[in-house]
Amino acid sequence: MLRREITVDGKPYRVEVDNCNLRAPFLVKVNDKPVEVTLEEEPDYKTPFIIKVRGKPYRVELTKIDRQAPFSVKVNNTVLQIELKSTAKKMVTAPTSPTSVLIQRPTKKIMEEGVVTAPMAGKIISVKVKKGDSVKVGDVLCTLEAMKMENEVTAPKNGVIEEVTVREGQTVNADHILIVIK
Repeated sequence: MLRREITVDGKPYRVEVDNCNLRAPFLVKVNDKPVEVTLEEEPDYKTPFIIKVRGKPYRVELTKIDRQAPFSVKVNNTVLQIELKSTAKKMVTAPTSPTSVLIQRPTKKIMEEGVVTAPMAGKIISVKVKKGDSVKVGDVLCTLEAMKMENEVTAPKNGVIEEVTVREGQTVNADHILIVIK
């Protein structure tokens, strides 16, 4: 979970992003009020992308984030001034991409049992499990293509899939959180 205090055009907000999942809507709390958010597709951070908030689409263009000074974000042709006030508690290190204000992408390994991370950078070519599936040690969870080789990512423990954070075709970095098993 990512928690931040930000200002948007001078107005303060407390934002919490809980486990962004590209396959389904995810929850964002703004001043403790839950808001359902969906990404149309995975942003490449260089071009505008579409994000749906409560089903309504917004076209978002980002500039480089300055953690020390206000920066701008363009939403549906309206430029907003954003300032990061402080970082409260974050369980996952925030990515360096501009969308870290809007969404949290897991990019660093969490030292927690059951968290399955990408062993190397690559592209997810298949996801074999979904939330609620039971798995045993060694079961194939997903397949990662890296350097023209297919690498099976397997379950490190017996349990139930609590979360799948990737989808087929998604590019991931090394240590990106793929799946959580409880």
